[in-house]
Amino acid sequence: MAYPVKATIFATAVAFASPAAAEGIKIANIENFTGPGSTTNREYALAAKYWADTVNAAGGIKGNNIEYFEYDSQGSTATAAEKFRSAIADGAQIIVQSGSSGIAGQLTEDVRKHNLRNPEHPVVYLTAGAEALELTGEKCHFYFFRFAPNAAMRVKALITVMQKQGALGKKVFAINPNYSWGTDMQTSTEASAAAGGYAVVDTVLHETNKSQDFGPYVARMKSAGADTVITGSWGNDLILMMKEIDRTGLDVSFAAMFLDLPGMIENAGPSSAGYFAVETANREVGGEATEKLYADYAAKLGHTPSSSEVRTIFGMWALQAALEQVDVSGTLNVTDLAKALEAVSIDTPMGKIAVRAEDHQGALPLIVSQVSADAKFKRESLDIGLKPVSLVEGAASINPVQPSCKMQRP
Repeated sequence: MAYPVKATIFATAVAFASPAAAEGIKIANIENFTGPGSTTNREYALAAKYWADTVNAAGGIKGNNIEYFEYDSQGSTATAAEKFRSAIADGAQIIVQSGSSGIAGQLTEDVRKHNLRNPEHPVVYLTAGAEALELTGEKCHFYFFRFAPNAAMRVKALITVMQKQGALGKKVFAINPNYSWGTDMQTSTEASAAAGGYAVVDTVLHETNKSQDFGPYVARMKSAGADTVITGSWGNDLILMMKEIDRTGLDVSFAAMFLDLPGMIENAGPSSAGYFAVETANREVGGEATEKLYADYAAKLGHTPSSSEVRTIFGMWALQAALEQVDVSGTLNVTDLAKALEAVSIDTPMGKIAVRAEDHQGALPLIVSQVSADAKFKRESLDIGLKPVSLVEGAASINPVQPSCKMQRP
């Protein structure tokens, strides 16, 4: 089912029919609204819709409104593929999805195959959250763009700053979810050991959002003699892990990629003081421009945006900048749009964001923060928040082009 933002309803076409040329700017957001992890995934769609509503309220792109539709993948690759076919039948030229690297792996292949079969009517796919390295590696293609970091970028920024702060130990325990993102995190943590001056003493890849007991994993941390834990786990897994570390009194430096998301610090409580996070946004960075964005978002959606929501907005700003460079008066030329996206460079309150043409990885500023009572913006019912420690510019944060990316240009 599609959930239209505008009153216009597309006529339903046969899913396997050849796509017709569609006029206007039609964006399909294929996101997990009802499946496991949907609470976190939904944030990306909220931000994309906020951007579309804001652009349309200001007169659209060169006077043309954006038609924005949402499709529920239910957290399933099979359902995502089905919704992709529905979106194409509905005339979508731009696909947006951010909540899962697994879903992204399915959709980027769907987009690639569709474009091979329909070279006259290609579609472009943007993500602000799917961070698996393969998406800009072996699965890279001309019509995929990532406005999010990846594991290599996050780990590099994190260990560089933690090392300078004297907070990075010599014995690192890597614990991550057992899918592409988690294996990338483990590989990146191991690959950074020499630069970080540490040894990885043990690794765990756990099932995602299925375990209710992280006791055995924390026991392994203690048994391995770890003094630092680096994790790409998220959601309830991250909460349970932090609670178990607190319960057992394990004394480690702790760094999580998604510690800033709503509910993480709130559930961990005061014991999370000193923990590190690395993200693309922090409300203390960017001054008046940041405050204006956060205030407007809160006024319209009823809550301040998470870093995932802010990153999505920045990604959509990049799309907007590219759309401004092409003809949108009739049928959108998606190839011209992709070429414009390759050259895009925008200024955001957090810093400059650009696209690397070789693999379409976004070069984004990364902010390493630490849970502290010195944070300006405290978490609900707590006297702590995320205090920025260091900002790493996009040109310094981006990882090298992966040799496995063999991009074919039209």
